[in-house]
Amino acid sequence: MTTSKNKIVSITPKADEKRTLSAQQKQFNTLTKKIDLQKQRLVEWQDTRPLYQQKMVESYEPLQEIFSQHKLAWVQLLDQHYDLSLFKKTDKIKIRHLICEVSEHLIADYKMDELKPLFNKYSEDDYDSLSEDRESSMAEMMKNLAKDMFDVDLGDDIDMTSPEMFQAHLHEKILEREEAEAQHRAGIARKKTKKQLEKEARLQEEEELASKSVREVYRKLVAVLHPDREPDPEEQKRKTELMQRVNIAYGKKDLLLLLALQLEIEQINPAELSLIADSRLKYFNKILKEQLAELEQETDEIEQMFKINLNIPSFQGLAPKQMMSMLARDIKDLEIDISDIKRELKAYQNPTSFKSWLKIYQIPRVEDSFY
Repeated sequence: MTTSKNKIVSITPKADEKRTLSAQQKQFNTLTKKIDLQKQRLVEWQDTRPLYQQKMVESYEPLQEIFSQHKLAWVQLLDQHYDLSLFKKTDKIKIRHLICEVSEHLIADYKMDELKPLFNKYSEDDYDSLSEDRESSMAEMMKNLAKDMFDVDLGDDIDMTSPEMFQAHLHEKILEREEAEAQHRAGIARKKTKKQLEKEARLQEEEELASKSVREVYRKLVAVLHPDREPDPEEQKRKTELMQRVNIAYGKKDLLLLLALQLEIEQINPAELSLIADSRLKYFNKILKEQLAELEQETDEIEQMFKINLNIPSFQGLAPKQMMSMLARDIKDLEIDISDIKRELKAYQNPTSFKSWLKIYQIPRVEDSFY
């Protein structure tokens, strides 16, 4: 396991030996490298998540609030211009479209419900009726995404009012699915044939032997690190800190970290790893495979949550650094948008200037919204 304190645990033949590694030894080395990389990836996501949220709260959201207030001033200006005789039928169609588009955005994204009467004034449809239809469509889309990405059924009680509520609901459904799968496996086990039960018994025995391997490493560490047996205060403090790391590793069934700690305190040396029998290494590898799968699942869940919030397809790659770059770009774009709308608000206070702009403005076609 690679951390700031530990090197990757790997098996290498002694310098004076010409033998090659066995299949179990090669698999051990492959798994340790994969686990090390996966741990780094998980830590990067875990470290990035609070940084992303902090940047959102400190930089992006304040700019959003400023932009929304300028947008509010913009839609109010459009409302004032609408009844002026300077604007003809074609102009008014465009103004109505702009008012509905902007006010709908402000109501939906910034909770400016006070704009609903203004939207209804210029729209052929009632806002609340439209909103119900769209929320229903959005809920259906999110149900399909959850089914495709996490194999869970969100049901009909989806709360789409906030990403946090949706994430909590999704997490609850994932836990329910995992529990149902466990119960299903237990039910199947009760119906298995004698041959299947014998095979399962062998697998269970292997699982117990694998767990025993971890316990053996743990006990060896405890035997030399237990602080209560140390009379020297400084050494007792050092052993206490090491035992905390040992207990955390054992609690997580982190075999690699336990082995790394053995190497760190020189309870074993790297050459001794090559002397571990394949029969024992087989159980080590079983534990490592399980650990790798758990790390991959934990990382994937964090990544998929961000993809849902950012409307990124599940099949598209996403790295923490890439996500932070996207946020930095969004902040820059928002600063430009604020600068632009401030300039436009000042210029279009003059109805004649606004009319000149309306002449070149084209209402987007419906199909354009899909591109």
